[in-house]
Amino acid sequence: MLLTILGVVVALVLIVLAVAATRPDSFRIERSIIVNAPAEKLFPLIDDFRAWGSWSPWEKLDPGLRRTHGGAPKGTGAMYAWEGNPKVGSGRMEILESQPCSRLLIKLDFLKPFEAHNQAEFTFAAEGIATRVTWAMTGPQAFPMKVMGLFLSMDSMVGKDFEKGLASIKEIGER
Repeated sequence: MLLTILGVVVALVLIVLAVAATRPDSFRIERSIIVNAPAEKLFPLIDDFRAWGSWSPWEKLDPGLRRTHGGAPKGTGAMYAWEGNPKVGSGRMEILESQPCSRLLIKLDFLKPFEAHNQAEFTFAAEGIATRVTWAMTGPQAFPMKVMGLFLSMDSMVGKDFEKGLASIKEIGER
């Protein structure tokens, strides 16, 4: 009986590992929102890391969050590092590309609670007198994340935060 149970457990573990191995080597999470404001009003909220406190969902999770700004004051070369409680962890961002009122590409390095190296992209597209703001994050998906992805959806977890941040950008932009 014990050998049968052990055999079933081993078989289940092997099935989980085999299914995880078939998952993609990278991920993409994306959300967008229509804001009744021009891109010229919205772009500075993201192009300047000092403005992120007004809309970023993670900035509000830790009142004692320690922030460090460096490099350019905004746009390409601007850098931002943070260290906070376990909810926000620690990491660093750098704007790699800033095309005013059109696109921002950000290198995103998480250090704690887990290490990950991703890219975030914000795009702004005119839709009549409004602007569609799209926030996406892409990165490699290591094998342990593939296994976790079978049980937890990173898209639904992080996507909710993207939706909160975009809603805040909309609220600020439409004032």
